[in-house]
Amino acid sequence: MSLTVRPYEAQDRTACWGVFYRAVREGAAGIYDEAQRAAWAPTPLPALDGHDKLLAAHTFVAEREGRVVGFMNVEPSGYLDMAFVLPEEMGQGTAGALYAAVLAQARAQGSGRMTVIASPLARRFFAKRGWFVDRREDLAADGQVYEVFHMSTLVTADA
Repeated sequence: MSLTVRPYEAQDRTACWGVFYRAVREGAAGIYDEAQRAAWAPTPLPALDGHDKLLAAHTFVAEREGRVVGFMNVEPSGYLDMAFVLPEEMGQGTAGALYAAVLAQARAQGSGRMTVIASPLARRFFAKRGWFVDRREDLAADGQVYEVFHMSTLVTADA
């Protein structure tokens, strides 16, 4: 059951949305309540007629036995916009492998600093990798309020 990390392709859109949906609805169940999770991920299928923001950023996909099990991206500005793995992949090294790809991309594009708006769950992941909380926020979105953390890290040759 080896893990492969590769660049995102347009045909990954539905599979990545499924990862996002399950990560929010199941993986974040201990952090956000049902109303928050339903507002954040209202449907298991993406709107295929709109802009695919995963193509606009440097997005990496993790596959296990040919199945998409996670994805993570970084924008040219160094902003890490999306980082999700299936609930059963938590603690299996999947997010770490994706993060290594995103960090290498940030270095390659010359980002001196990376930023993220992290959930409490993601906060722990990033803190273990040396990220700092710049500030906490109660973020209002989709009729809900979410506790989030604005975090950052310097991108160096050895970080």
